Amino acid sequence: MAGRTRPHNPEEINRIRRAGIVTGQVRDAIAAEVRAGMTTSDLDQVAGEIIRATGGKSAFLGYGGFPGNICISVNDTVIHGIGSPRTVIAEGDIVSIDVGVEIGGALGDCATTVPVGTVSRDAIRLLEGTKNALYAGISAAHPGVPVRNVSAAVEAVGRRYDLGIVRDYVGHGCGIELHEPPEVPNYTGWGSGPLLMPGMVICIEPMFTLGGHAVKVDRRDKWTVRTRDGSLSAHFEHMILITEKEAEILTWQKTM
Repeated sequence: MAGRTRPHNPEEINRIRRAGIVTGQVRDAIAAEVRAGMTTSDLDQVAGEIIRATGGKSAFLGYGGFPGNICISVNDTVIHGIGSPRTVIAEGDIVSIDVGVEIGGALGDCATTVPVGTVSRDAIRLLEGTKNALYAGISAAHPGVPVRNVSAAVEAVGRRYDLGIVRDYVGHGCGIELHEPPEVPNYTGWGSGPLLMPGMVICIEPMFTLGGHAVKVDRRDKWTVRTRDGSLSAHFEHMILITEKEAEILTWQKTM
C-alpha cells in the first residue's frame, strides 16, 4: 500500500461519495438474498447481477487475480472467501459479505456479516461486538487525530466483548484506488500512523473472532483466509470521509 497519504480534492470526493452510496446499496441488496440452501456460488452470481444493474462493475473481480464478484466468507472464514458450488449456506451459519463497486471513476468498499436463521449466543456476541467496534472506530475518526486513535477505539470494544482481533489484515484508504494509504489496524502497539485530515477517505473494518487472532491462507486457492483455530469470524466495514467536524459514513447500512 505504497504511496502518499493525502486528502482527496472536491471533484474526487463527489465521485467517491456516489461510489460509496452505490456500494452500500449493493451490499444491502446482496445481504437480503442470503438464505439457507443456496451455494456461495449462487450468491456470487446474484451479486454480479446486482452490481451490473447499477451501471458499475465489481472492484474485486480480477483484482490481483481474484475470481469472484464479491468476497463471501462463511463461519471460520475471515475474509476473501470465493463463491463455490460446493459451499452450501446452512441454518445457523454467519456469512460475511465484502463488496467493492467501481463506478464513475471512483470506488466503494464495505462489508457486513449476516446471521442465517437462528445462530448461537456466542455468534450473536461476535456480530454485536464487531459491529459496535466499527462504529466506535468511526466515532474516533476526527480531523487532527492519528490513525492510532481509531485503532484504539476498535480494539477496546473487541477486548470488552472478549473477542480475538485479527492482526494480519487491516483497514485502508480508498476512493480512487481500491487500496490507498494509510493502513488502519484494528489493534494498537504498532505506532501512531498519520494524522487524519479533512478530505481523507478510509475504510475501517474490524475482523474479530471467537478465538485467537491467528489466521491461515488456503494453500489451494491462495485467497481464502480462515481462523487458525477454526473459530467463527465476523467482518464489518464502512468507508468514511474525514470532514472538518466528524466522519461522514459513505456506505451507510440498514439496521441489521
